[in-house]
Parts: sequence; C-alpha cells; structure tokens
Amino acid sequence: MTTPEENAAADSSAPAEMPMDPVMAALESGQLVNLQIHLRKIPLLANLTEQEMAMVRTDLRVRRYAKREVVLQKGASGDSLLFLLQGQLQVIDITEDGRAIGLRMLVPGDFFGEIAVINGTMRSASVVATTPVLVALLPRNTALHLFSHSPSVANQMLRFLAAKVQRDSEFRALLSIHNTAKRIYSFLELVKEKKEDDVEVVENLPTHQDIANMINTSRETVTRTLLTLVQQGIIKKGTHRLIIVDPEALQKLAQS
Repeated sequence: MTTPEENAAADSSAPAEMPMDPVMAALESGQLVNLQIHLRKIPLLANLTEQEMAMVRTDLRVRRYAKREVVLQKGASGDSLLFLLQGQLQVIDITEDGRAIGLRMLVPGDFFGEIAVINGTMRSASVVATTPVLVALLPRNTALHLFSHSPSVANQMLRFLAAKVQRDSEFRALLSIHNTAKRIYSFLELVKEKKEDDVEVVENLPTHQDIANMINTSRETVTRTLLTLVQQGIIKKGTHRLIIVDPEALQKLAQS
C-alpha cells in the first residue's frame, strides 16, 4: 500500500500531458463544427482541390485573440499567411510621432500578411483585433506552394494585389483632403458596397474611433459628421452597418 507522499511522487514523475493542437481544440469545443466547410468559405481557398485542402488542413493552426490584442506586429518575421475566421481586425501603422493610423479593416474570409510571405521580409504593418477574433495561420512554405502550384490561388492573389494597389492609391488621395467632413464623406464612398437590390451599404461598420484613426481625425468629428448625415436623411444607421439612403447626395458632398 502506497503512502500519499509516494502517490504524489509518482504523479510528479508522470509525463506531462501534451498540449492539444489548436485546430483539434477548436473542433472539440464546437467552435469549428466542420473545418473543411469553414475553409471553403474563404475565397482564396474555395477552389482548392481535395488534395490541396487536405495539405492546408494538416498545416493550419488556429488561434484566438482578445479585443485590442496585437495579432501581427510590424517588424516581425513573415513566417505565415493568416486568415480571419471570426471577428474583425484593423491593419494599422505607427507614425514617427507615435500615432496609430488605421489602414483598413479586415472581416471574416479576408487573408493578410501576404507581402512578407511572398518577399520573405518583415511585417510592414501591425494588425490589431477590434473584437475577439479567431485567426488561422498557414506556414509560409505551404502558402508559397499554393501560390506556385494552385492556379485558382495564384489568380485570386494577382487580383487581390492589383485591387490593393488601387485601394491604397485611393486611400492616399483621401488622406490628402484637408476638409475633415469631406474626408469622411469620401471614406464612406470608398468603403461602401452595392447589394443585389442596389442598396448601398457600409458593412461591418468600424467604431467612430477606428474610423477617426483610419482617416486622421478625431472621434468627435466623425460622430458629429455622421449625425448630420443621418439628420439630412442621407444615411441611416443599422446594426453594425450604414445604409446609404441617398447615394447621389453623398457623392455630391464627397466631390464638392
């Protein structure tokens, strides 16, 4: 018969339990009911062959981040391509005087970190969670294999990079506008989407502070300007979205 001390010694000598793979942990906790289906909802991965998807599933790692937690740090190594599965992220840069400038928002289905992966360079910007998020990380070697061997991925990546160059150019032009109200009107014009019923909306609306960070103004200015647009009947606020009620009026304000 062993003593309590002997039992404790035996327990301490037992091998420590290995940490569960993040993907398996997510599956067992019910956070990802079906990873295969979930990944098919990501446009970049939607048309992979079953063999390619199996490779992705094997190498993929899933992590959770809390609100305001840094997901990518500027200057870190580009060792993985990342996909946003749940929540919302903001890409930011830090100016020389220490101010955070928002560059763009990311929503589920978006990927990021591609430039450092392609070039083998350091991260050129930081990415911060604006809500609790679930992120998938694909090792650089696996991502590069897809870029060079999967026509669907290569085609979508080329389209994405071309659109990114155009969007960045438009955003730089927006930031050069001196009138802050006009800058906000132009921001709404830039991020709005047209739905199937021809209704124009801004989906996944960032907070007023996040918008302010993105276009280099104050939260109070954003709040005041949006309220004026609501009172004029040009926009209507919904749940995490803006509905552009009078697109022509908004366009005239942005171009005036």
